[in-house]
Amino acid sequence: MSKSTLIVLFTSIAISLSSFGSVAALTLDKSQSSINFISTKNQHISEQHRFDNYSGQLDDQGKLTITIDITSVNTLIPIRNERMQKMLFNMSEYSVATFTAQIDPALIKLQTGELKRTTIAGEMTIAGNTAPVSFEVALIGLQNGSVSATTVKPTIISATAFNLDDGVAALQQVAMLQSISKAIPLSFSATFSQ
Repeated sequence: MSKSTLIVLFTSIAISLSSFGSVAALTLDKSQSSINFISTKNQHISEQHRFDNYSGQLDDQGKLTITIDITSVNTLIPIRNERMQKMLFNMSEYSVATFTAQIDPALIKLQTGELKRTTIAGEMTIAGNTAPVSFEVALIGLQNGSVSATTVKPTIISATAFNLDDGVAALQQVAMLQSISKAIPLSFSATFSQ
């Protein structure tokens, strides 16, 4: 076998092995996903809220990026939505919140029906302030290389960690409440598809 033939053979094998080990980039399917959080006022009154507009990418190197449209916050009360957008999230300067993380690509290369449980640690940015945040999630392999990620339990987001204390105080004052909790449980269910 000639030297040139060996080079072609080894190059072909290397390319084949590289392709075999790669993971296709995935996009968040909003129609099969949800992002929810809970607020608590006057110590004992908890209410569920959600964001209606968001996007996400999970690339073939395991880089995860989630972008949330702040204007899509939905508390089922329009005036409260508006107050949160302006007074808490400072929407005029920061229209989105983001979460980024690096995930082991092997964790998302799952067979259909295969389940893995892991912690995804990354950074969240809200109103221009960034802090570390982690989520304990269950990953399930779906058909056609899709992956579902669902929080096993809510993650507690601290308003203080994102410098939102003044915003919380402003909301409390305008709504004439005794208190608003600065600890916000956040959970999600996300499906990523090719």
